[in-house]
Amino acid sequence: MCLARHLVRIASLALLGSIVAWASFAAAQTTSGLMADAVPAAYPATNSGGAMPYPSTSPYPTTGAPSYPAMADRTAMAPGEGSPGGLAPGISPTTSAATLPASTAVDAPLTDSGPIYPSYPSPNAASPTQAWEQPGNVDRWLTSNEQWTWQLLPTGLMYKSYLASGREPRFATQFVHTRNQGWLWDSTLGAKVGLLRYGTENDFAPEGWQFDVEGAAFPRMNLPERDVMTCDYRIGAPLTHRVGPWETKFGYYHYCAHLGDEFVLTNPQITRINYVRESLVLGLATYLAPELRLYAEASWAFHVDGEAQPWEFQFGADWSPPEPTGPAGAPFFAINCHLREENDFGGNMTLETGWQWRGTTGHLFRVGFRYFNGMSEQGQFYNMFEEQIGVGFRYDF
Repeated sequence: MCLARHLVRIASLALLGSIVAWASFAAAQTTSGLMADAVPAAYPATNSGGAMPYPSTSPYPTTGAPSYPAMADRTAMAPGEGSPGGLAPGISPTTSAATLPASTAVDAPLTDSGPIYPSYPSPNAASPTQAWEQPGNVDRWLTSNEQWTWQLLPTGLMYKSYLASGREPRFATQFVHTRNQGWLWDSTLGAKVGLLRYGTENDFAPEGWQFDVEGAAFPRMNLPERDVMTCDYRIGAPLTHRVGPWETKFGYYHYCAHLGDEFVLTNPQITRINYVRESLVLGLATYLAPELRLYAEASWAFHVDGEAQPWEFQFGADWSPPEPTGPAGAPFFAINCHLREENDFGGNMTLETGWQWRGTTGHLFRVGFRYFNGMSEQGQFYNMFEEQIGVGFRYDF
């Protein structure tokens, strides 16, 4: 578009110059009364005060154009005169773009080393679609040059939930079949949002520091009775940070587990346990590619009650295309391993795969297959082995 605009300007200026020159030549011939044999008149005077002989003794050529003033005189052109290359009046090819007024930023000389167009404003500065089409490493997509500012209640997260972890805040529901308990209906009712940010205004992939709050309930119902068997709760407040492909979080969370009243009434042989954790958590994640994220997390409980023990760890990988998908969507794959001290640092492994749809703010909706193998995630059943196969629907912030 820019090249076409310059070509149109050059053609227009050449045509205008031809018309002016021809009119001057005709007027001079008429005044002298020697239209047939007259010597061509002098080239119209310029603002520099000099006169330049007309470059030809033949009639004005139909394909040529009058010679332009020397390079040193181009900045002295009259406001109405054109200049080569579509430059604005009073601008030489050697003029620095930094000295131009704001109104001529787009018409900067093509010989300048700087960009012709200004940088994209936030949040488009780190547009995933643009970066996805460009070759290069992950920093091209994940790093922006935007200014860091204070923002209250920002949109977007710097440290997002692990896709295959069953104890992350999100909206989700899944139907799974187990060997010993038949069909179960597990859900997650929660969210993670930002309260305060010092960083970029890019909501899709922000950089800087952000203070979040999170909370979720994890109810389990049996089928077909739909009695609430158990419900775990989590509430936390992490401080998160992201620069380039690296993400970190440090925070606090409370976790507790409770049996459902209806399940206790129909299963009087079940003994309730008190499962409580008050923990500090440290997480680290990195992107090996825009779609591939690796993570690891350690949690230490400074207060435990019942059967809970202080240490737990989790690690895994998420393969999820980062750009907005549109209606067609895109595939995803995720794996998570969760180890707990109360299980002698055994635990469980979860695998999820399916189809995803991502919006322009980074929010993610997924539909897919789930496989779980290991000790139960439900705190009341922490020492029970489960193997699950099912399908689920998940919405991540």
